[in-house]
Amino acid sequence: MSAILPGATIGIFGGGQLGRMMAMAARAMGYKVHVLDPDPACPAGYVVDELIEAGWKDTWAAANLARECAVVTLEIEQVLIASLDAAAKFAPVRPGSAMLAIIQDRTEQKDWLLRNGFPVGRYRVCRTLEQLREAVEALGGKCFVKSAMGGYDGRGQAKIGFAAGATAEDEITEAWDDLRGGPCVAEQALALKQEISVMVARSPRGEVTVFPAAENHHEHQILEWSVIPAGISTEIEARARKIAGEIADAFNLEGLLAVEIFLTEEGELLVNELAPRPHNSYHGSERACVTGQFEQAIRAVCDLPLGDVSLVQPTAIANLLGEVWLDESGEAREPKFDEALAVPGVRLHLYEKLTPRRGRKMGHLSAVGASAGEALERVLEAKGRL
Repeated sequence: MSAILPGATIGIFGGGQLGRMMAMAARAMGYKVHVLDPDPACPAGYVVDELIEAGWKDTWAAANLARECAVVTLEIEQVLIASLDAAAKFAPVRPGSAMLAIIQDRTEQKDWLLRNGFPVGRYRVCRTLEQLREAVEALGGKCFVKSAMGGYDGRGQAKIGFAAGATAEDEITEAWDDLRGGPCVAEQALALKQEISVMVARSPRGEVTVFPAAENHHEHQILEWSVIPAGISTEIEARARKIAGEIADAFNLEGLLAVEIFLTEEGELLVNELAPRPHNSYHGSERACVTGQFEQAIRAVCDLPLGDVSLVQPTAIANLLGEVWLDESGEAREPKFDEALAVPGVRLHLYEKLTPRRGRKMGHLSAVGASAGEALERVLEAKGRL
């Protein structure tokens, strides 16, 4: 493999905040960047050399993106496989379509993990309402149900068996209707101690680096905060990083892969989901590690030597959703960024999204500290001041 050196052009499927921050890292290293995204006002559009306005199913536009690029990568996994294959005729696409085809479909992803010997919680693939009924009973009555395709930040998901006074049949029927009667995965509810994630990078030449684990906290299925290091034992950290590295090797990954993992009360590590791209839980890596996730993504897809990911300092991030810009009645308000930035060690990261909406990720705060606990306290205090 020959490295793709600075001065070349990198293509990115997706111009959201992840694409924006990846593009900024690429530009800092001397690359040109082209992005394909359906939104002409996407966050990456303000920092790239060229924006192609097109959807994920537009194979002609995907080929045009690749024609001008030395390599193509992605910040969103919902790109049509045919579009990835169209691009691959003109430039390497990293990660590739074979891996994406498995990860895009949660039923395929779960089955692939199980088939390859990776630990997962009990689940059932459901393609009919009757199969969902059977799955809920077999899994003990409490389940999370996720659509096979699409869905993120709590979308395309439903809970069964948690609401007091609701009948199982009503919840099952409602969940099936909410998921539009499509294929889905029913996952048994687990007694969790922590939710963690591990980011792994792998280059075409086979070099692998695994970041320190991050601890994650979700509210309404959306990441609320994340902190590096995760505060888990050395033994559990080693196991989690080993799982992530082995998954990357099994896929012959070229790029980044975030492995979301459940740590149960019994000490089991169970793989939840995979994301073949930069990940919200690793925004803090820019300050926590020698090399952050966005620079590492560029190094990996360009087949450069991967950067050192050793921990430099504990770092926490807190997501800023559209609610920060809206009062209880939905009227716009100006967040008090000056007060948030008065907290020691805090930085502000905004994504240049023009319209705040409830649940929409508009930016994040990061904070460093002498310990993971101090970093988390600082970032939550800063968010509270907004």
